[in-house]
Amino acid sequence: MCGRFVGFRSLDELKDFFPIDQAACEAISNYNVAPSQEILAIAKYEGENWLVKFHWGLVPFWAKDTSIGNRMINARSETVAEKPSFRSAFKKRRCLILADGFYEWKGEKGRKQPMFITLPDRKPFAFAGIWETWHQRDKDPIYKSCTIITTQASESMRDIHHRMPAILKPPAYESWLDPENQDTAELNRILQNEIVTELVSYPVSQQVNSPRNNDASCIEPIG
Repeated sequence: MCGRFVGFRSLDELKDFFPIDQAACEAISNYNVAPSQEILAIAKYEGENWLVKFHWGLVPFWAKDTSIGNRMINARSETVAEKPSFRSAFKKRRCLILADGFYEWKGEKGRKQPMFITLPDRKPFAFAGIWETWHQRDKDPIYKSCTIITTQASESMRDIHHRMPAILKPPAYESWLDPENQDTAELNRILQNEIVTELVSYPVSQQVNSPRNNDASCIEPIG
């Protein structure tokens, strides 16, 4: 599960860490990204890697409206190639969803402690994602959306949650983005063997429970 995450880098910083050829938007800082909000991602168009904005929560082309996206913020790596909502995008429309960390809640219901989770070196990273386009009528604006692929939690995450987002290792970026790479076995291999497993975490304020709270204090450690 990944229900909230964080991204705060400038465009110049993002270019230092990710294979961005063109930018169709400005970088945005968000310390408490919630479903349906616009997020930064990299997708390949006509051979170039574009930095773009997608709404978080995938809306399949056959949906009646965009509200379904609130229930489609994650796709399980074990079934993403088979689910009707995801399989076409998994085969042809994959992306890198850029982040600096994510939140998960630890403990019993009613007493859950929000935790901020990131890389040990605090560098930005990319979730494995897939994207889709939707529109209701031919003249309506195209709604572009995405979902984060999740996998079983690594040892560094298991005491917090049994699932975690699939964070790709940089050498896998180009293979993941390449729309010509439609080999399901190879794509599944990437999700099994080319993901980051070592993460660090610390408790943060309960203020992150509300997406209205959105500034750098959200990721400050407490206790």
